[in-house]
Amino acid sequence: MDTQHNGSVLIDFFENHEHRMIHKWMHYFEIYERHFHQFRGRPLTMMEFGVLHGGSLQMWKWYFGAEAQIHGVDINPRCAELAEDRITIHIGDQESRESLRNLTLTVPKCDIVLDDGGHTMLQQRTTFEELWSHLNVGGVYLCEDMHTSYWPGFFGGGYKQPHTFMEYTKNLIDQLNAWYTRDPALAVNDFTRSAFAIHYYDSIMVIEKREIRPPHARMKGTPSFPLDPAEQAVYDRG
Repeated sequence: MDTQHNGSVLIDFFENHEHRMIHKWMHYFEIYERHFHQFRGRPLTMMEFGVLHGGSLQMWKWYFGAEAQIHGVDINPRCAELAEDRITIHIGDQESRESLRNLTLTVPKCDIVLDDGGHTMLQQRTTFEELWSHLNVGGVYLCEDMHTSYWPGFFGGGYKQPHTFMEYTKNLIDQLNAWYTRDPALAVNDFTRSAFAIHYYDSIMVIEKREIRPPHARMKGTPSFPLDPAEQAVYDRG
């Protein structure tokens, strides 16, 4: 296994191997490897929205190894022709909750969900809301091409527009930290109990899923000065 995870492994496949067409921003490869390298050589179920010509599905199959099962989802029925060993194609609509829920009945729970689909605000939000619960604990959810949140027109974006997926995910930062508020408008929920970290990059958001317990603080060691009552209470709890 490579130790740097700097994108070079995937770029080598992109540049030097035979594969169907892949369309990616080049700075994405380092982000992929940073968050996906832990899954290489292990049993894996991955779902990627957006099949296009099928090249990225072949890349994931190669990158993750012989125990990986790759599922591609696209609204274009022609993509069904691109299935091969360990690559399954599903025809689905990211804007349809019914379609996405039917998908979760067909595909096993995933270790990676990658949204490279239609990139509209409705598609990105609906896919996240329906697929987060279908992600295994220890898994990674990655949404790319989030720059469409800044593009008005077809994708429905616009800087600081409250309906964009970028603005929606900023609220997830509050939800991650909901343990600490007493405001009834922000309560601990299933996302708070299952999201370990949210990472933002140029055009990409990554969320790591874990079982999260209510946070607690401890004090250990010999005090240098007398403790105030609140400090003493924490210290006494060990």
